[in-house]
Amino acid sequence: MPAMRIEPMTLALVAGLYFAFLLLIARLTAGRGSQQDFFIGSRQSPWPVVAIGMIGASLSGVTFISIPGWVGNSQFAYFQMVLGYILGYVIVAQVLLPLYYRGGYTTIYTYLKERYDWHAHKTGAAFFLLSRLIGCAFRLYLVALVLHTFMLSHFGLPFWSTALLAIVMIWLYTVKGGIKTIVWSDLLQTAFMLIAALGALWFLATALGGSLSGGIAQMANSSYSQVFFFTDGWTDPQNFWKQFLSGILIVIVMTGLDQDMMQKNLSCKNLRASQKNMYVFVLILVAVNFVFLLLGAGLYLYADAFAVTLPEKADLLFPTIALEHFPVGLALLFVLGLLASAYSSADSALTSLTTSFYLDILERDEHHHRRQRQWIHVGMSLLVLGLVVAFYYLMATNAIDALLKAASYTYGPLLGLFAFGLTSQRQPNGRLIPVIAIAAPVLSWLLANHGSDWLGGYQFGYEILLINGGLVYLGLWLVSRRRLETDQLS
Repeated sequence: MPAMRIEPMTLALVAGLYFAFLLLIARLTAGRGSQQDFFIGSRQSPWPVVAIGMIGASLSGVTFISIPGWVGNSQFAYFQMVLGYILGYVIVAQVLLPLYYRGGYTTIYTYLKERYDWHAHKTGAAFFLLSRLIGCAFRLYLVALVLHTFMLSHFGLPFWSTALLAIVMIWLYTVKGGIKTIVWSDLLQTAFMLIAALGALWFLATALGGSLSGGIAQMANSSYSQVFFFTDGWTDPQNFWKQFLSGILIVIVMTGLDQDMMQKNLSCKNLRASQKNMYVFVLILVAVNFVFLLLGAGLYLYADAFAVTLPEKADLLFPTIALEHFPVGLALLFVLGLLASAYSSADSALTSLTTSFYLDILERDEHHHRRQRQWIHVGMSLLVLGLVVAFYYLMATNAIDALLKAASYTYGPLLGLFAFGLTSQRQPNGRLIPVIAIAAPVLSWLLANHGSDWLGGYQFGYEILLINGGLVYLGLWLVSRRRLETDQLS
């Protein structure tokens, strides 16, 4: 039997208290709010705190509500990609982190300027800004959608006002302390998110099987729990090897080549601490992703058992059951977990967007121009707001699927630029780098949408990212002539 539905005013009160809690953390951690605190936390962040906080930043609202909803169409196929994440993080820790620490970078795209030239630096930063703007908007859209559907729409407010409120809250507690505040706020937000997920899993398991072990056994043995897909070969987008390879590549580009994720790692005291953070983080990440897949199976089994009408958007399945069927205390815990999952990713995204635009695009001195940095923070917030509202009216697919597809196109140029720089001594014509970086995603999109007719029915999945990066690599090789001296590559 459904529990008492929580009143929108109660949800608003919980959200307000949570926001006050974040402002308190900002006040306690921001200190003087210097430029170095904002950008890299003065390289004083404890690695265990960074490792746990990165869980929330990586999972975000997309994992919290979109992965459980995705189980209905794809079972546990996503876990094949998660297994690929493990190798991807090893590559990031052993190849990219040493590169960044050796260079002493505040923004990782400085490497492109040193390896290539001004054109590559601007191109890499521009594609990061595009990628992270889209990614941040996807993550925040999900949370704004839930808050609007179950809370603010009852007060007659339009969706754009819900999205604006969510972004203003993030801006207020990050504008001064930046990454120094985020490292600590993400630690606590990750804890909220995981406690909420485990509480939901416990409720569903006991409701289905009478006990935690009995319910989890039902989830693990259900029709939703298939993990490995080998039978349909390479024509199936869910094929194990395609998903595994995609997982490796997605981690390399969305973590190793992403200023947002690397900014936290670069705030650690040294390379060794940063690598420890990376390895602890990936072990927790794999376990947590499996919990969310189990949670998805439990939600669908619960809906079948208790005749819950499935929402039109699969992303609303978890919120619907949580807010209409969970006990009041657990439902409020879900709201806290949802807010935590949103802010643990969106706060660092806005900070990294500000950092990259300030240092990479404008090339300002990282010790000065504080007021200008704050205005950039406002501008990035407004751009994210525009995208969130656009997604509300235009997006029909599952959010995590849409996010990974978008990443396959926007991160491809970064993959090609870094791969060519690390494996080749050739120097391309800098003026042609932006042209190549734009052409490769366009060609990749044409191949993904029409390639099945040309390749005997082959269906491209997220591995189009490899094609995208490969086209950039090939283009750079074709327009390169002279060789760099060995000392230029060090």
